[in-house]
Amino acid sequence: MAVEVSYVIITPYTLLKSRTGGIVARLMSRTDLEFIGAQVLAFTPGFADAYASNLEEMKKNTPFAKTGKLLADYVRENFVPGEDGKAERSMILLFKGEDACAKLTSIVGRLTSHDDVIVDRGETLRDTYADLVEDKENPGKLRYFEPAVLTPPDMNEAIPKLKLFQKFASESANIIDNSVGSSSEDERTLVIIKPDNWRHPSSRPGNIIDMLSRTGLRIVGCKVHRMSIDDALEFYGPVQGALRSKLAPKIGSKAKDMLEENFGVTLPDDAVEHLTQAVGIPFADDQFSQIIEFMSGRRPEGTTPEERKAQNNEAKCLVLIYEGPNAISKIRDVLGPTDPSKAPGGTVRRDYGRDVMVNTAHASDSAASVEREMRIIRINQNSMSERIAEFLEGK
Repeated sequence: MAVEVSYVIITPYTLLKSRTGGIVARLMSRTDLEFIGAQVLAFTPGFADAYASNLEEMKKNTPFAKTGKLLADYVRENFVPGEDGKAERSMILLFKGEDACAKLTSIVGRLTSHDDVIVDRGETLRDTYADLVEDKENPGKLRYFEPAVLTPPDMNEAIPKLKLFQKFASESANIIDNSVGSSSEDERTLVIIKPDNWRHPSSRPGNIIDMLSRTGLRIVGCKVHRMSIDDALEFYGPVQGALRSKLAPKIGSKAKDMLEENFGVTLPDDAVEHLTQAVGIPFADDQFSQIIEFMSGRRPEGTTPEERKAQNNEAKCLVLIYEGPNAISKIRDVLGPTDPSKAPGGTVRRDYGRDVMVNTAHASDSAASVEREMRIIRINQNSMSERIAEFLEGK
């Protein structure tokens, strides 16, 4: 089978209802496809019409013509800004792998009338999240329609749509301003779903997003990001000083106790200071290097400047920008303390963290940290359009 790139679009209504986590959980756990890109988009009227026209055109003269027209009308009506000018948010998720279109289509499912009797109801995303309700007195006439997600069934339909999204995404801001529900008093915060959640197909990333959704905050930006060693060193730079000041003296004191116990000697009081420098500092620095390796895929020792700038495909993160009242404190409350063993039940780190280092997710702790961390991970840059362009080259 040929390697394909395809997408799933989460509709504005589905985002608004905070169903994103459940959808991501199923997509990530039910396929072996590589998750290579994500972006929150605010369709302009012109782009919505272009995408809708493509839906209509690709379905012409096929058994799916009615579905194409239905989806096109839905996009034109629901993806565009409201009368107040506020933007509707949608999220596009990009996947790569063998037979990607068919695999995603099987998870998304077909559009089904609410009145149809289906044995496997709930198996697909649309079984669970979509609605197609017909008028009982006028069969064929729709009373309500919500597809929840959109995805192309094959490459013939995917390629022209990918071309549209490649251009539009490259020209779009990566954080949506003035979206439905936003106000001037809103706060933004940054969340990173760390590499340990992406080692193998799993529902964990989606479950984490679902837990964060109970804050009532909106996702206004996202990107798949791979930290370079330089990124990780800058991002976690303050941690090294904290480890040296807090952890190193504890190691020095512990080393003194172990030496006295094992050799039956009494060391002078200043031995702790010497052991802190000789043992504690190297130990703290090694812990710091492990953090850098965890986030970037490589330890910094012995690497060249070029290697420190390179991104490692094995260390993938998902960056999310949340917006709303008191966003920073709300997200950190749901995330829980840095040490998962000290986190309350029902928090992200208690449920999914392993230890202080492998604690599953990061969230900014202040407005200054949000600004700093957004700069380091280059939040205004999104590689999704590049991934699409790489696939489309020569097609």
